Amino acid sequence: MIKKLLIVFIAFVALKTYAQEGTASPYSFYGIGSLKLKGTVENVSMGGLSIYTDSIHVNLRNPAAYVSPNLKVFNEESRPVKFSVAGSHTSLKLDANSGTEKTTSTTFDYLALAFPISKKIGMGFGLVPYTSVGYRLESNNDNGDVANRYKGEGGVNKVFMGLGYAITDKLNAGIDVNYNFGNVKNSVIELIYDENNEPIQYQTKENNRSDLSGININIGLTYKTMITDKLELATGLTYSPKSTLVSQNERSYSTIVYDSSTGTEYEVESIEADLESENLEETDLTLPARFSIGAGLGQPRKWFAGIEYTTQNTSEFSNPIFSMDNTTFVDASTISIGGFYVPDYNSFSSYWKRATYRAGLRFENTGLNINGEDIKEFGISFGVGLPVGGTFSNANIGLEFGKRGTKKQNLIQENFLSFRLSLSLNDRWFQKLKYN
Repeated sequence: MIKKLLIVFIAFVALKTYAQEGTASPYSFYGIGSLKLKGTVENVSMGGLSIYTDSIHVNLRNPAAYVSPNLKVFNEESRPVKFSVAGSHTSLKLDANSGTEKTTSTTFDYLALAFPISKKIGMGFGLVPYTSVGYRLESNNDNGDVANRYKGEGGVNKVFMGLGYAITDKLNAGIDVNYNFGNVKNSVIELIYDENNEPIQYQTKENNRSDLSGININIGLTYKTMITDKLELATGLTYSPKSTLVSQNERSYSTIVYDSSTGTEYEVESIEADLESENLEETDLTLPARFSIGAGLGQPRKWFAGIEYTTQNTSEFSNPIFSMDNTTFVDASTISIGGFYVPDYNSFSSYWKRATYRAGLRFENTGLNINGEDIKEFGISFGVGLPVGGTFSNANIGLEFGKRGTKKQNLIQENFLSFRLSLSLNDRWFQKLKYN
């Protein structure tokens, strides 16, 4: 196990060292950024499907999955400790009426540990980026010259700890307690031109920073039962009630010398805005309630196919410091369809027959409405789980491609290709002592 943890540590350090901003999406300009928490690599490779649970994979979406049945290979005495770490790389093609651009982002996705406490209780904890901000945008004036330059970075992270409890052999319940923290920084430069359409020497820049923190919970249920000798029904649901993040806000205005040829800025002087007089120094940000439910059928250790529906009351999202005239939030929803197939999990003759092959698709309304257009997202995903070592550990590779947004109303359509990699490591830490 020490060797496996060393591998995880090296992978984690490498991901953090190499990671850039967690997103390059222009749509991270709105609210508190683009949603990053979409499940494990295994989930995302099945279109985001999170209702399937087993004894060897961490499930970040449903805390009821922290507890699972004992394994026959462990003489029905215990379950494995599950450790998972992941990262991803995304290529984006941004397509607008004015032209196209390409960009990339690389990020750490999650670090999680789940382990048994007793026969009926399991525990999990970890770190997950929840939202991510990373954009560089421009708007033009009537002459076609750049009027404003926007830049943003940051995001919200989530540290979670949860418990799962086996109510019966078929029904599990669980709860996660999440501490959300992070910051969002953004700036805008307003470019002014002289009578010759040349930028004047001194320009104005507005800088904003919001430090966010707060607690929310996630409740889950799973139910699995054999309906025939070979066919298993698996269902699951989760619910996160509405919660609040506290936002500590700062704003300043700077006079800068801006070199339009290189994009270099030289600050001359800066003054702090009086947000206290506007009641904006500390604001409350509403995290909307979220609910998901799904079901599927499969043959254990062979195949599974299911569907899941998720809805979020994004219309409840509010924070005065983030309000914009042309943007509203409507209720969001996602439909995920996917599954997996294992040719022969117990094959001795072929490594590839023991691999797990996954596929899925999802249809998502992000809840963001800009200039009267709903921002929607569609993705098709594929993945493979590769056995590692002599236990149940595996490396999971996922690939997803799709699109987000639209070119209508002078908006941007994103065409994305995401590559994801996770290590899911399992071992037996505790064994019963036996005496003859």
